[in-house]
Amino acid sequence: MNDFINKKLLPPVMKFVNLKPMVAIKNGMLYPIPFIVIGAIFLILGNFPYTPIADAISKSGLAAIFMQAYNGSMALMAVFAVFGIAYSWVHDAGYEGVPAGLLAIVVDVILQPDTVTNVTNSAGKTSTAWVASNVIDKNWLGGKGMIVAIIVGLLVGWIYTWFMKKGFTIKLPEQVPANVAASFTALVPGAVIVSGATAVYAFFKLGLSTTFVEWIYKVIQTPLQHATDGPMGVFIVAFLPVFLWFFGVHGATIIGGIMTPLLLANNADNNALYKAGKLTIDNGAHIVTQSFMDQYITVTGSGLTIGLVVFMLWRAKSTQMKTLGKLEIVPALFNINEPILFGVPLVLNPLLAVPFILTPLLSGILTYLVIKFGIIPPFNGIYVPWTTPPIISGLIIGGWQGAVWQAIMLLMTIASYWPFAKRYDQILLKQENSDSTAKVLQ
Repeated sequence: MNDFINKKLLPPVMKFVNLKPMVAIKNGMLYPIPFIVIGAIFLILGNFPYTPIADAISKSGLAAIFMQAYNGSMALMAVFAVFGIAYSWVHDAGYEGVPAGLLAIVVDVILQPDTVTNVTNSAGKTSTAWVASNVIDKNWLGGKGMIVAIIVGLLVGWIYTWFMKKGFTIKLPEQVPANVAASFTALVPGAVIVSGATAVYAFFKLGLSTTFVEWIYKVIQTPLQHATDGPMGVFIVAFLPVFLWFFGVHGATIIGGIMTPLLLANNADNNALYKAGKLTIDNGAHIVTQSFMDQYITVTGSGLTIGLVVFMLWRAKSTQMKTLGKLEIVPALFNINEPILFGVPLVLNPLLAVPFILTPLLSGILTYLVIKFGIIPPFNGIYVPWTTPPIISGLIIGGWQGAVWQAIMLLMTIASYWPFAKRYDQILLKQENSDSTAKVLQ
């Protein structure tokens, strides 16, 4: 089995995850995370899931204040992403990445519309009769613009690096301060990239009567969002992260870097429907969202390992499992499980591979079905920081139904891990007893 894993499975997996675009996306998508988490807190406060408190916050005027903080942080996630991806590509190539990141933001803005045709007045009335010109529509800086952010970040990073490698830059004498020299270094590739972006904008504006970001959203992002919002999406977010984790590769980071833009866009769509009071499948609500992944696939850690932790605390007899259970229970409540991933270990452990890989897949399939058939409502699109304890997170994103279903899924993990954990515990106990006997005989 080790030969099969090391010679057949691991090489292509590692080759894929180490491709330059994959590394740039994985690393670049880490930059928006702090602002997403901060913004999520203000989003929860501005849209509190308990109606009496939400009404009180709204009447006090604080809801608008909280949403302003959200609009300046999480709502700009595409801006942070496009900067991070371009910066990561160029930085990993050995060059100064900040100019490339800023250049990517410039290109991202150029490719967006400069008018807003759906304007909402102070009374909350929206009309297409009102048009605002010479503006940036913030919607394209958030979830709706994530695919364009990825495309722009990768292209700017690649083109900028090509210019650096070929030496097509303005070089100043060594006596010139480094920060001044860096700005001139970016001048030639920046001029070419901005000119190219402007030509693309002109092509779509004059030839197709649209913009690049709107075209991408219609032709690529919307179909991809719907593609992820089905059985294939469940398989990707539930199976692939733990499959990669089994080989010791941080699967949540890799798959999350690819899927997070789409899942956050699904979140944003659901949140808009939730605010409008139209959060139903018939109205286009998504099932597979970032909340779906964070609160029902990776809750208590990749592999939904809370069931294993419960066994280690309650029924384990080996010293190793009992000790790790005591160490892991608190981190597990905040969805951190690296201590048992590498301590039990779950990585490259064939005895625990079955529950580790299949438990999140089972939770994903069941959660998909209960939403699909209307047993629980779609999730409201409120982004909950990934360290939020279970049950609380379920309550925030899905009300009491979400909390109850999350509790059921956590109980399910106990049943799925129990027989495998029991067998592994027996093996560890036998090894520990053998070691103790050998020490006595010595």
